[in-house]
Amino acid sequence: MKELIAFVVRNLVDEPEAVTVREVAGDKAEIYEVRVAPPDQGKLIGKHGRTIRSLRSLVGVRASREGKRAQVEVLD
Repeated sequence: MKELIAFVVRNLVDEPEAVTVREVAGDKAEIYEVRVAPPDQGKLIGKHGRTIRSLRSLVGVRASREGKRAQVEVLD
């Protein structure tokens, strides 16, 4: 799952080498913390949050197929 998120995010931003994805075990779900370069945050979030919402949906579907729950957080 971590590789999927990193792949999608790296293809969205201008500085793919600055992308980091960290997996944190939460109480009820796996939490994936995504960090990008400051100028690329707008590209990751998208207009009215559409891009990050789509990424979260994609990750949610993938996690449910594996019988798990997952969340994606964008860090500053």
